[in-house]
Amino acid sequence: MKSAKIVTALLSGCLALSIAWAPAASAADAAASTEAAQASKTEIINEIMQYLEYYNVEGVDQDTLIRGAIDGMVGTLEDPYSQYFTKEEAADFGHQVDLEYVGIGVRLMYTAKELYIEEVMSGSPAEAAGLKRGDSILKINGVRVADTNGDELSGKAGTKVSLLIQRNGANKSYTVTRSEIATSSVTSKMLNSKIAYISINGFTQTADEEFSAALDKMRSGGMKSLVLDLRDNTGGYMDSAQNIVSKFMDSGIMMYTSDQTGTLKPVAITNGSKIGVPVVVLTNEYTASASEALTGALRDNKLATVVGTRSYGKARIQSLIPMSGGGELKLTTMKYLTPNKEDFNHIGLAPDIEVKGKTAQLITALQIAGMKEIVASGDHHILDINGTAFAGNVGLIKQGDKVYAASRVLAALVENEVSWDAKNKKVMLITGAGNVFGFTLASKEALFQDGESFIELNAFKKKFPALVWSYNTSLKQLKLAVK
Repeated sequence: MKSAKIVTALLSGCLALSIAWAPAASAADAAASTEAAQASKTEIINEIMQYLEYYNVEGVDQDTLIRGAIDGMVGTLEDPYSQYFTKEEAADFGHQVDLEYVGIGVRLMYTAKELYIEEVMSGSPAEAAGLKRGDSILKINGVRVADTNGDELSGKAGTKVSLLIQRNGANKSYTVTRSEIATSSVTSKMLNSKIAYISINGFTQTADEEFSAALDKMRSGGMKSLVLDLRDNTGGYMDSAQNIVSKFMDSGIMMYTSDQTGTLKPVAITNGSKIGVPVVVLTNEYTASASEALTGALRDNKLATVVGTRSYGKARIQSLIPMSGGGELKLTTMKYLTPNKEDFNHIGLAPDIEVKGKTAQLITALQIAGMKEIVASGDHHILDINGTAFAGNVGLIKQGDKVYAASRVLAALVENEVSWDAKNKKVMLITGAGNVFGFTLASKEALFQDGESFIELNAFKKKFPALVWSYNTSLKQLKLAVK
């Protein structure tokens, strides 16, 4: 484990520089004047606190008053990212950033109708208990999921949680013992055609080292292109992101930063290395902060094609400042811009190619990376691409003898755009040549459920004969491919 880092290593250097510029004599005079003025301003705070303690009819707690004053001061900034932490809260925050928690080791997916397991972590209590990806959670500790928020899976290490699970239409109860979970920040897979897939889940203190190791492994396996997945990555330590950028470019600008002065200062990569292969970056609305810094650096330096949806839009950097008593102040100290000087705060970074839907995004990225044949299989919970497990699903719906799949997935497989014609209740697929194919609800060629559209596969195949599909009755899973 590395020694503790602050969110950005730039702050201390900037403070040292500003102090060095101040003339010695005038600085001493200014300090004395400031100290006197500060004493006058803070006296009223102490005065009010004493009156509240001595005379308030309900009685007050001094610690509560002090915390309220601190939160009040920070709140006046109207900055959702600035926050004061007590010693305990600071430790909890550090665990969150480093993807450490107590639980059972699953990644959950919420829909309008259910809660299911999208991923079971290797070596986790969930895996040991026999839980599988795709399992629907019906009850937690005897309480229906509809009446919970899923937080009940967390708790103290060593305690147990009972789950009622539905799998392939059958219900079964499981008891899982919670434990401390340290989630890997980087996962990697080598796919066919020597396409490497690397996902960064968060910029932890060791994310840069984990990424470097994964990249070396992919290179050793003959990597010819790379899909870098930054979806749902809400950020972390900016210096980890900077070190990862240096694995893509030997020299250049990663971003620009500015402090209270408003002066833009370049953050440069000077001793990096060229990636040497085509790169596709996946983003969504939860790609934020350090993830956006990495995305902007690769995009503006023309090192990657960005696929997905517009990112979150957090172009601000916080520093963790130690306080007395072991607390910390997380304070926004800088804003940053992309190498092309784009300030995307509250706006987000637009992808080069917009694609909605987790599975459709992945398929599109793999196609751009050079994958010629893609076989997508699974159901409405799980997804395999060419036999390798990924987060996502094919959107399977079966009604009688009709089998439907998510229109976004089908459109991605045939490399078309898809849209929903609400007026005519029709799913529209538009080819690169501008040809339009429609599938209507009235003809039962299409369905529309929970804000998503689906196309009946025989109807789809009539208009796109290259589609090959099969439905496994025993597994209740669908296989899709384009030949």
